[in-house]
Amino acid sequence: MSINSLIRDIKRGKTPFYRLIRSMLKGLLNPRPPRIPGFLKPPLRAYDHVRAGIIVVCRWLVTVFYRYPLFQARCSSFGRNVSVGCLPYVSGHVEIHIGDDVTIDGMSVMSGRFIDRPQLIIKDRAQIGRGVWFSVNKEIVIEEDVTISFDCRISDNDGHPRAADLRSRNAPLDPRDIHPVRIRRHACIGSGSQIMKGVTVGEGAVIGANSVVISDIPPYCLAMGNPAEVQSRNYRWPADKAASALERE
Repeated sequence: MSINSLIRDIKRGKTPFYRLIRSMLKGLLNPRPPRIPGFLKPPLRAYDHVRAGIIVVCRWLVTVFYRYPLFQARCSSFGRNVSVGCLPYVSGHVEIHIGDDVTIDGMSVMSGRFIDRPQLIIKDRAQIGRGVWFSVNKEIVIEEDVTISFDCRISDNDGHPRAADLRSRNAPLDPRDIHPVRIRRHACIGSGSQIMKGVTVGEGAVIGANSVVISDIPPYCLAMGNPAEVQSRNYRWPADKAASALERE
């Protein structure tokens, strides 16, 4: 009997013997530990607090003595009060400029060989979520107070030539196919979204989760979909601008 047949028979429970094996495997894979007596709860709770404290201290040490120095050395400029939750992965000769009070939970930055000085500029108080990926061959600018959620992709290039014959030959990108990306201040990019080359996301605009943005988004608009389309305008204006608009009306 082959291994595949044995696994199949156990899953089906063809005989009492196979059903016994299946129930034993379920018990091993999904254990149900007994309830602990009450007198054990206080010391176990104290142990859990100590364990959490040790983890926090270790993370602090790793951040201060490992993440900060390495990432700061890799950046062309580095602001004050930058928070780095996970050491970013950087590949290529991209110049990275980080402003003040920026929060980076984790990101990857890759650059090609087509432009001499590709730049990633992240300005003051921007927030970059975990798993954000930048492909920089010319310039990507993240302005003040921008929020980029987790697993987003932002690229100023297609990553390959548009012509089929050039792609099949692994030809390099044409510099004319590389266009800068800018996300203006107070914009919010939803999780899993992709911002493609040449796009400008307007001030205060909101991009819905898992959207693919291939054209400019006006300020203070809600856009979503693939490709992203504007669903609502004058969306979430700042309080001072909304008050001014009401006064004009």
